Amino acid sequence: MRIQWKELKLSDRDVIEGYYAREPVRNCEFTFANNYLWKPYYPIFYGIVEDSLVFASGEAGMSVSFPQGAMDLKAAVDALTEWFDQVGRPFKMHLVSPEQFARLDRLYPGRFRIEYDRDFADYVYDREKLKILSGKSLHGKKNHCNRFKKEYPDFRYERITGENVQECLEMAGEWWKENNSGEGGEKQEEISVTMEALKSLDLLGLRGGLLRAGGRVVAFSIGEPCGREMFVVHFEKAFSDVPGAYSMINQQFVEHETEGFRYINREDDAGAEGLRKAKLSYHPVFLMEKGLVSETGF
Repeated sequence: MRIQWKELKLSDRDVIEGYYAREPVRNCEFTFANNYLWKPYYPIFYGIVEDSLVFASGEAGMSVSFPQGAMDLKAAVDALTEWFDQVGRPFKMHLVSPEQFARLDRLYPGRFRIEYDRDFADYVYDREKLKILSGKSLHGKKNHCNRFKKEYPDFRYERITGENVQECLEMAGEWWKENNSGEGGEKQEEISVTMEALKSLDLLGLRGGLLRAGGRVVAFSIGEPCGREMFVVHFEKAFSDVPGAYSMINQQFVEHETEGFRYINREDDAGAEGLRKAKLSYHPVFLMEKGLVSETGF
């Protein structure tokens, strides 16, 4: 089986989103914007396999994504396993959900196994609860927002547009200076991708919102729809010396930009202890597991 893997380009957006529309998934990684923004740091290519969309990643060895929008899943998987045989590599399929693996296992009983990684499970929340901050479990978050409102009675929420995006870029630069420990690596990549997202909101179909206090931008958030019921928040930045800014941008962004969605996906914690604690403090309704699939004979 010959598969033509292509480098992802901005001009591919309509093709990619057409396959996503066929069979929406709620995994935060599978949106065109996310694929495109991170490709400078993670080698990623795409191919059309038996009329389904498949991504190939060179990170940590070659692996492919679950066929997206497949009209005939078995034909697509057969083609992929044949391709792995031809190139002499063991079959690997990354970021596979429990539901997707169940489909594989029904087609090929016992042929494949999956290993889940807790560090890459998405945190998924009830949209209405994040908007209202109702219930005892979120009382502390509501207090943070109330403190922010009290200290900054002139605050404003604004949608990010061409008129105010430069202020967000400047705020991101200031945030990086305050939080840069000189480590570089993933943190440096993340702030670079955040800035690129700000510059490309309209091109990539992203939604952005900012929080203004005392006339200056103190926080912003960026996200996009991911499937019919899910909205994913990709980036969020706030000044740590502005009490309640993180809680407030979280609540305001959900209120103003995610109407009509049932769930808010705030991505994974990548195994960072502090980030895990923060995400758990909002009490997700479920964690979206993702795993690596391989053949049981290897």
